[in-house]
Amino acid sequence: MAQVTIHEAKTHLSKLIKKALAGEEVVIARGKESLVKLVPLPEKRPKRRLGGAKGIVKSMAKDFDAPLEDFEDYM
Repeated sequence: MAQVTIHEAKTHLSKLIKKALAGEEVVIARGKESLVKLVPLPEKRPKRRLGGAKGIVKSMAKDFDAPLEDFEDYM
């Protein structure tokens, strides 16, 4: 979460808008008192892209999705 003062918000508005569009929570405050949250309109959010992390995961253990022993009581 990014919390900025009103003065910082006026100075860096375009950067804060980019952060909000990327999904980061941006709060504008007067001193230490939070006043407003900058959020994108629902229809302006970027569309999800499948495969955006392609090539990041190099390998995965064969038992990756096997149940964990520590959580047997919860299943």
